[in-house]
Amino acid sequence: MITFKQLEAIYWIVELGSFEAASMKLNMSQSAISKRVQELEDAFDVPIFDRSKRSARLTEKGTELFEHAAEMLRQRDYLLERISSREVLVRRFRLGVTELTALTWLPALVEQIREAYPKVVLEPSVELSSELFKKLENDQLDLIIVPDVFDDARFVATPLKTVENAWMCAPDLYRESAPMDLQALSAYTVLTQGGSSGTGLVYERWLAQHDVRLNRTLISNYLVAQIGLTISGVGISYLPRQCLAPLIAEGRLRVIETRPGLPQIRYAAVHRADRLQGLSVEVARLAHQCCDFGRLLLQA
Repeated sequence: MITFKQLEAIYWIVELGSFEAASMKLNMSQSAISKRVQELEDAFDVPIFDRSKRSARLTEKGTELFEHAAEMLRQRDYLLERISSREVLVRRFRLGVTELTALTWLPALVEQIREAYPKVVLEPSVELSSELFKKLENDQLDLIIVPDVFDDARFVATPLKTVENAWMCAPDLYRESAPMDLQALSAYTVLTQGGSSGTGLVYERWLAQHDVRLNRTLISNYLVAQIGLTISGVGISYLPRQCLAPLIAEGRLRVIETRPGLPQIRYAAVHRADRLQGLSVEVARLAHQCCDFGRLLLQA
């Protein structure tokens, strides 16, 4: 008879890449993990892993078994989630966020999740929007919090708050009090987040719509680095206005008004539509309650 323990062994070997890592995850010996794999191979009379390779690589039938095993484990978790109380629900939840969320209100969301589901094991990931979306698509994450730029019917998006960005620079870089014409940006180095960032993608398109061609750009995938480079006077950048208000008040950053101003960026909590997981829906609801981009933790 096939057991969930055997399926879990296959799942974690593939997810973590080795028998050793799976044994540590499941708190078992490698021999016990190998025994569970062998039991499945005996039950189906097919090899699951290609033992001619050094890494844990699935055979063709092993890949098919893994896909079914992953789905069965998801359905088991969903059933337990539906019939168990929050206090006894034990499950891992893979949450992906962008750097701005991690630096502002992620701790509040984690606290809310732990209060509602004390035994749920959170596995957070902080990456660029495009990478988070790719991992959600590949079922490597359960829910992501990103700029709402991915219009895809395969996913459910719960709208969160918007982020107001503004052009900023070091006070000595631009001293004019009048609003800057967008075309004048071409005279400066502009610090951007690039197309792998949801915000960067929105503003790339927006600048193109206004026929703005930037002559010198410096792409940074990290918000903290972007802020630091802007304060250092390297160039002009778009940055979140509200959470950087203390740095503006201290005179370390200066806001440059433009006509038109930058569009606001709507964030969303996104999960797969084909995963009937109530926990994803609940975390999206908690995210809606906690969402507040008003203050960087670095300034706390």
